[in-house]
Amino acid sequence: MPDSVRLLRDPEQYRPLLGVARSVTGRPWLERCDDAAGMVAAAIAQGHGLPDHVARVLAGRGVTVAGAPSFLAPRLRGLMPDPSVLAGMDAAAARLADAVRRRERVAVFGDYDVDGACSAALLAGYLRACGLAVEIHIPDRITEGYGPNVEGMRRFAASGATLVVTVDCGTAGHEPLAEAARLGLDVVVLDHHGAPEALPRAVAIVNPNRQDDLSGLGHLCAAGIVFMTLVALGRELRRRGHWGTTPEPDLLSGLDLVALATVADVVPLVGLNRAFVRQGLAVMRARRRPGLAALADVAGLATAPEAWHLGYVLGPRINAGGRIGDCALGAALMGEDDAMRAAEIAATLDRLNRERQEIERVAVEEAQALAAKLVEERPDLPAIVLDSAAWHPGIVGLVAARVKERHGRPVFAFAAKPDGTITGSGRSIAGVDLGRAVRAAVECGHALKGGGHAMAAGATVTPEGLQRFRDCLERELGASVEGVLDAPDPLLVDGLVSAGGVGPDLVRALDGAGPFGAGQPEPLFALGHHRVTDARELGAGHVRVTLKAGDGATLKGVAFRAADDALGRTLLTSVGETRHLAGSLSIDRWGGGERAELRILDAAIP
Repeated sequence: MPDSVRLLRDPEQYRPLLGVARSVTGRPWLERCDDAAGMVAAAIAQGHGLPDHVARVLAGRGVTVAGAPSFLAPRLRGLMPDPSVLAGMDAAAARLADAVRRRERVAVFGDYDVDGACSAALLAGYLRACGLAVEIHIPDRITEGYGPNVEGMRRFAASGATLVVTVDCGTAGHEPLAEAARLGLDVVVLDHHGAPEALPRAVAIVNPNRQDDLSGLGHLCAAGIVFMTLVALGRELRRRGHWGTTPEPDLLSGLDLVALATVADVVPLVGLNRAFVRQGLAVMRARRRPGLAALADVAGLATAPEAWHLGYVLGPRINAGGRIGDCALGAALMGEDDAMRAAEIAATLDRLNRERQEIERVAVEEAQALAAKLVEERPDLPAIVLDSAAWHPGIVGLVAARVKERHGRPVFAFAAKPDGTITGSGRSIAGVDLGRAVRAAVECGHALKGGGHAMAAGATVTPEGLQRFRDCLERELGASVEGVLDAPDPLLVDGLVSAGGVGPDLVRALDGAGPFGAGQPEPLFALGHHRVTDARELGAGHVRVTLKAGDGATLKGVAFRAADDALGRTLLTSVGETRHLAGSLSIDRWGGGERAELRILDAAIP
């Protein structure tokens, strides 16, 4: 059960902020810091000379007084464990070291998302710097589907490869890995997806989420696992005396890829992941990777990248190739050394992303109508399963995410494939493990294949098996979803601010407590009793407002994609009225200046 639900059910802690027991989106507003955390915040502010708002953000995320310095400045040196704590790591490093010493031809089989592209490019780049010939294969989402396949293994063998490394996939690839063994190919799996009890045959399977792994590193994405594997490989080659005659590749230069994958794959930004992102952003700002520099340019990213740019600006463009175009483009761009070629690939991905947005818009409209009808008929429906022959298989995950946002329960969206099966992608809510439910459906024969994480999963089923899959999800998720739906979803607020007290300096101070994302929620603040002096709709359904405090200070705000929702309608009809507003703070640099801005997430009528 999410912490927010526990908080709501504890009457001693249920104290609506500003008296907001039900906002315009139906949520109570609660202070993230209880009394005990408030005392910790005061001690952090006093002991480390931090602004009160920053101290409350830290305390609200469980940071102690002693732990504040390391939290604010996460370092790989202090957070990186010995790679050997991961089950299978020593065997993986030894086999990769053998390949380097023997100058073997290596094949890398990746996934078609950002994590898969970054993982493949990171591994291939390092091995190529060691002098190896490396080929990368990213499967076609529609014709091949997720994960290694038998035909891919046969192509690798025919090309002369002797070692195959699967990245961001492979943990459940029994048949393809068995074929690889029959062909004389050694396989190393570097993955992070949920693992079945029986693992496929391989030289090594490095996956912190396999059931016998005790490393406690299940929060890493695949690129993080690849990075740790390369640390272990470098150490093994050092032990063998390899670097005495060969220059060691600069592994730290690959942290930009690890940061991008970590944010885009929405893994928790805790522990080692925070160090990956903080230090990876520093590498990215140097613009030494032509592919990322070209992608930032084509996206119009004129400032140094921040963590949210990775998930909302760069990541979607890389994913566009895997969704509706050439699945190999993302990995190719991340590994491209020629600036002109990188610019060409980046332009193609940018075009595909615009096309993807239009395809998604049409599909989401249809999906929202279908979902509304299902929920109207069954308000207690634990999981929404949608399908349409008109949807593109590459955007069903985005459709599921948008429907989930509106209905607050797990959603699966399916589309037809040319082979007669239907492929789907699902998104879940906090406290509901969707990946486990999908694995149960596979084990019961209700899905041909599938798997994933707690918050996101995928599955392939037959048309006649779709109802059995739907029934299975409802059985597996019913109890956990009921526990969440029974309680309103509170908005946890880090503190109160006023228009006059919000400026770029405060935003920069808050950014110092980042990066923010999954498992490390972005700070939210409430503005009480501010008058809406202007409100208008912008393109893509955004709502722009101007807020005025009692002392005359003003602040601009924007509610993204809200024009057709309760929040947007309230804002557009509130000109001249006083409202409570809640959201996150950012810096608007449009036109060359710097102005603080409120990204509005909710509102309430005093």
